[in-house]
Amino acid sequence: MPASLLGLITTCLAGDQAAITELVELYRSQVFGLCFRMLGHRQDAEDATQETFLRVLNNLNQWDQQRPFEPWLLAIASNRCRTALAKRARRPHLDSLVETTSTADARQQARDALDEELNLALNHLRPEHRLAFTLFHHHEKSYLEIAEILNCPLGTAKTWVHRARRALIHRLHTRKVISETHHHAMP
Repeated sequence: MPASLLGLITTCLAGDQAAITELVELYRSQVFGLCFRMLGHRQDAEDATQETFLRVLNNLNQWDQQRPFEPWLLAIASNRCRTALAKRARRPHLDSLVETTSTADARQQARDALDEELNLALNHLRPEHRLAFTLFHHHEKSYLEIAEILNCPLGTAKTWVHRARRALIHRLHTRKVISETHHHAMP
């Protein structure tokens, strides 16, 4: 771990508000990205990100300085997402509201549609598969880092990423075939 990060964390532990803000800003986009990929909703991801940093700051003195900081932080974020997903599963299902913008160009709309398809497909994965996939493909974590973050054996982390890929490919292919069949069936 860089000495500068350890120094920043030590300053945070001393209660320095500027250091706390700097630590949060340093990791905010990475934590938000993980939460958004896991939860698929911006507001839920913002809530989970905020909860993550509250937990991190409240438990910073319990972090083992002999271990890397980032996997510890992302493990807390993944636990917040799991909790949010469990709460969501207990809530009645509500259809998502879709925003459309008339000013977006066709290329941006195509990218948005692909992102939406991917997020929909990700939302159908088991939470641990989705998290492993997100950590590997969106956060470029190694299988070893994923195993550490998810507190599972290395082989399990590899299996989860592989199963997530396979399920996503199947789901996206199935949606494409259904869409094409429906499109060709239209008069």
